[in-house]
Amino acid sequence: MKRTGANLIRYALEQMGITHTFGIPGVHVTELYDELNASESITPVLVTHEGGGSFMAEAISRTSDNVGTLVVVPAAGLTHAMSGIGEAFLDGVPLLVIAGGTRRDTGFSYQLHQMDQQRLLQPITKGTFEVTKHNTIVQTLYDAYNLAIDGEPGPVFVEIPVEIQLFKGEVSELPVFRKTKRRHEPEQVDIDSAMELLRNAKLVGLFAGWGARQATEELVQLAELMGAPVATSLQGLSVFPANHPLHTGMSFGRAAVPAAENAFKKVDCLMAVGVRFGEIGTGSFGVRVPENLIHIDINPDVFNKNYPAKVILACDAKVALRALIDAWGDAPARPSEPLKTQILEDKQAYRAEWLAHDSKDRVNPQRFFDALREALDPSAFMVVDDGNHTFLAAELFPVAQSTHFISPTDFNCMGYAVPASVGVKLVNPDNQVVAIVGDGAFMMTCMELVTAKTLGLGVAIFVFNDGELSQISQGQEIPYNRKTCTVLGQVNYEGVAMATGATYVPILDNESIEEGIQAAVKTADGGLPVVCEVRIDYSKRSRFTQGIVKTNLSRFPLKEKVRFISRALKRKITG
Repeated sequence: MKRTGANLIRYALEQMGITHTFGIPGVHVTELYDELNASESITPVLVTHEGGGSFMAEAISRTSDNVGTLVVVPAAGLTHAMSGIGEAFLDGVPLLVIAGGTRRDTGFSYQLHQMDQQRLLQPITKGTFEVTKHNTIVQTLYDAYNLAIDGEPGPVFVEIPVEIQLFKGEVSELPVFRKTKRRHEPEQVDIDSAMELLRNAKLVGLFAGWGARQATEELVQLAELMGAPVATSLQGLSVFPANHPLHTGMSFGRAAVPAAENAFKKVDCLMAVGVRFGEIGTGSFGVRVPENLIHIDINPDVFNKNYPAKVILACDAKVALRALIDAWGDAPARPSEPLKTQILEDKQAYRAEWLAHDSKDRVNPQRFFDALREALDPSAFMVVDDGNHTFLAAELFPVAQSTHFISPTDFNCMGYAVPASVGVKLVNPDNQVVAIVGDGAFMMTCMELVTAKTLGLGVAIFVFNDGELSQISQGQEIPYNRKTCTVLGQVNYEGVAMATGATYVPILDNESIEEGIQAAVKTADGGLPVVCEVRIDYSKRSRFTQGIVKTNLSRFPLKEKVRFISRALKRKITG
């Protein structure tokens, strides 16, 4: 039988259960878009920029069982999308990236969009494929999908030249799709070694990351058995419920909230689960990791990179934790009431410290997050961008369900939240979806509100407006005592809302917090996107910001440290 390549791509995507594709049609994928339009199970989504589309696709993978899929034109479409592809690669998120390719049957060079896409994508994907024959299309896409989800997930790229999409070719059969995600089992000898450390420890601490997102039940059970405080990475913030009495917060060093810093001071055995000890999760590598470290991760490349492990379990987090629970057997749970009391008191004191802060005529972050938590369902999704607001949300907004807090982490790309919230809402239509985004990040991708309005998606976008790129400007204040290229131009947020078809809601001071949040959430629940301008107060720094500044400054050579401090003092005196 003969079929066009575009028809075969559509067939493969349908068999794999892909529900949405994201991109902008161009001459190299028009036939494919025509096929996608005819599909009864796939919705091709037109975005305003392929970068936004890549964030939407990546967010779908984070918050559902589906694999986010891009369909983009070669070269320009692909380079625009690389922000989301890079985010997926460094954060361990599966993504299927399909791009057209220039014609190989004409003999002409210097074609429109002609470039070596395979070489371009190799550094930020798990693998790249180039289709050369019709009868390999379906199986190649199946292989790409399975590579994307196996082991530590990540993006995979498939290039399909335009003439193969356009013209019919001979196909002997249509392969059946089989998901082949492997089950990575721990070695029994490693389980035994881990249990020996756990049983002999005076106080065990758990540090959980994104790789433990499907093992929340096991994390809770093991923490209760061992009487262990639990901290998370930023990306893994929601993998352990924030309302559990052993939950402490993000990280556990001096860049962490007091509940985490204090709870981990006496930990003599740390079990890290699905976490890579990256820069953000460790507060710029400022944590104290005990000699007895048990490290569990599905990716063997992460071990011993920053902190040496005494026991390594290269396997699936859920499987490893279940094996450890079984090995614990009938041994009684360790007492943890004093620890729980300390954690609770530290959390209450930190919240009270924020509430007591005088925000003057601006919005107090703790009051805002308290009101937002009260207004939302427990099942609401929180999408956070990159910036100062990221760490305020991590410290002040509790999330109790795994994968219900997502944020760009290791790639750390600004502009994530608006398009990502669109992706989350597409695959979670019955859940509330809210985004916290800084004013600088909002400017990058705010036009994707047009996509939300076109699709009838009710997402509430809370824009923290202080007129600066505050995370960096705060970092400039101490060593430089001046702000360079971090003060933003003025934006009329009501005008942006009007231009994109969104509803505008202002929250300009503490008195308008509750009313503004309720109005924004109610409007979003009604199926309309909302731009809620929040005149946030950033004058009080997060623990994360304070901690990383101290940690990084402490590593400077003495002469350089003196130079930086002296320069800052001189500028402060002289203005």
